[in-house]
Amino acid sequence: MSAPSGMTVVQARSFGTDAVRRRAVTSTALSDVARIDRGMPDVAPQSVIRLSETALDEAGAAHEGSALGGVPILLKDNIEAAGMPTTAGSLALANNAPGRDAPIVTRLRDAGAVILGKTNLSEWANIRSSQSISGWSAVGGQTRNPYDPGRTPCGSSSGSAVAVAAGLAPAAIGTETDGSITCPASVTGIVGFKPTVGLVSRTHIVPISHSQDTAGPMTRTVEDAAIVLGVIAGTDPLDAATAEADGRKVDYRAALDAGSLRGARIGVMRFLLPSYSEETRAEFERTLGVLEAAGAVLVDIPEGPDMATIGRLEFTVLMVELKHDLNLYLASTDPAQVKTRTLADVIAFNAAEPRETVLFGQDLFERAEATKGLDDPEYVAARADSLRMAGPEGIDRMMAEHQVIALIAPTTSRAWTNDPEDEDRMQGSASRLAAVAGYPHLTVPMGLDRGMPVGLSFIGGKWEDARILSLGHAYERVRGPMTRPAGNDGALILQPPGGGSIMR
Repeated sequence: MSAPSGMTVVQARSFGTDAVRRRAVTSTALSDVARIDRGMPDVAPQSVIRLSETALDEAGAAHEGSALGGVPILLKDNIEAAGMPTTAGSLALANNAPGRDAPIVTRLRDAGAVILGKTNLSEWANIRSSQSISGWSAVGGQTRNPYDPGRTPCGSSSGSAVAVAAGLAPAAIGTETDGSITCPASVTGIVGFKPTVGLVSRTHIVPISHSQDTAGPMTRTVEDAAIVLGVIAGTDPLDAATAEADGRKVDYRAALDAGSLRGARIGVMRFLLPSYSEETRAEFERTLGVLEAAGAVLVDIPEGPDMATIGRLEFTVLMVELKHDLNLYLASTDPAQVKTRTLADVIAFNAAEPRETVLFGQDLFERAEATKGLDDPEYVAARADSLRMAGPEGIDRMMAEHQVIALIAPTTSRAWTNDPEDEDRMQGSASRLAAVAGYPHLTVPMGLDRGMPVGLSFIGGKWEDARILSLGHAYERVRGPMTRPAGNDGALILQPPGGGSIMR
């Protein structure tokens, strides 16, 4: 694949196969990350909230033979890790350091990963306000898209996506309730994978919704995502949703098949396309040709479920579960460190703290506080109906009726601007059905929309994580190297400091 004039060609290399699999984590490398991430006024990515004080010790103790021996990984700052506060971007949690690892962090450490630090996020995972700005938090400021600092990194795993895209770490962990892994990955040109809900533990992760929340890997390649998923997946006795995880997980890396597109019947979700930009639709049509050339059998799906109704029901579910689940989480924190013991306390804290509401308010928090709990018949019906419409009558029905093994669509269009006053807005999204159903959703870089990255989404049935990763891996292989803008803001896409780049 040759690059057009003014573009550079970039080929991602997996840390699982490359000879320079590991990047040395040294004091110089850590200072370089800090300098690059925060050191360039007005254009700095601002993706990392803090670096771990124990990263050097972890790097020295890493086992070469382990799955992630020596690989530096960043965590979204709603995931607890011993030795660092977990703030969800809020000043209300600035001192929240209970000294415990989330089970997925324990799994990462046991596999030899080096926990490099915490990434910025859309505050409270983008659930505080209907007017929130993606990538902004009171603790971390505004994370910037490395392709264009004036455009959104999307939310809420914005810092995780930007850090990987900018070369600060080869992998990061994000979380998603609806689009918060896949959208940031798409608009920053990386791979993001939202697993089946219940495959990965949510314990000691600041929650929104026990029905839809999950953590997942954000990486440069699908192979790397498969390696990280294989480490973090598994049953957690403290998270009932993961009861089947040990029985369902497989060796996701070993299951990757570069030829898996041959003969694969894949459903094209045409009913979603009108909401995307013209440029993204054109890129998608070109990509369909690439898939067909690789042997995929594409089946148009002109009609889908009632997306507006699913969205309305999802909102009811999220508001009720936010209050319930966040109250449980806050009650589990150390009262000496976290004075806000309930959602109502957080609302009062925000009202009294000007730094929290300088850009937008907290109308969603207030709506959640007014809900009536998990026994409310409206909530019970909304959850049952949304799950049925998105899952059995949505993804499952489309796949069965059209005899396909996966569904595809653009993940979203180009990143919109951070200016809330202009007319540039988000265009198109493939995340809702998989988010509400709790099914796997993978985004892989597809191309450019006016010079900004856009991704291709692969969606499958429950527990079909390995198949979806394999299809994305096969597409990645036939797609070839991605093109990236040369000069201007593209200069923020950096070689990782400290040597051992996984990019070429």
